[in-house]
This record gives sequence, structure tokens and C-alpha cells, in this order.
Amino acid sequence: MYIGTVVGNAVATSKVEKLTGQKFLLIRPGLEEAGRKKDELLIAVDPLGAGIGEKVLIVTGSAARELEETKGLPVDAVVVGIVNDYDIRVN
Repeated sequence: MYIGTVVGNAVATSKVEKLTGQKFLLIRPGLEEAGRKKDELLIAVDPLGAGIGEKVLIVTGSAARELEETKGLPVDAVVVGIVNDYDIRVN
């Protein structure tokens, strides 16, 4: 499971039929505040309705296909939570 920030939406008008009706988000993995900002972006299916700027929890790989909402879908990343708050403690 990962935490990331929603930085945009992705729209695909042509896609496999099973993905019709799914919302796609662009997510920057990691926490910028922790100095872990990455240049890569993930495209994740969003069954929860997260918005741009929100921190989200993401599962990837086979775990992304184990949810009731994504069973049988060809996905590799899914938003499973919207983060209300977090606390980073550095030793």
C-alpha cells in the first residue's frame, strides 16, 4: 500500500469495455513533505471520488484486482482510501 497525492484526472475515450464508467486519476506517489517526491505518475482507478490535491492510499498489483469494485478489471492501481491526516515522526 502506498500514499500519494492526486495531481490530475486521466480521460480515455477509447478503452477496453470493462473499464467503461471507471474514473482514472493521476497520482504522484510518495509524500513531498517527507522529501520523497518522485517524478513518476501512477494512473489509478478511483471508486471513492478523490479530488485533485488530496492524499490517497493506493494498492497496486494483484491487490488492486481483489476489491469488489475491481474484480475482473485489467487494473494495476486503485485508490482504497482518502487520507484525512497523517503524522511523520523523524528519529
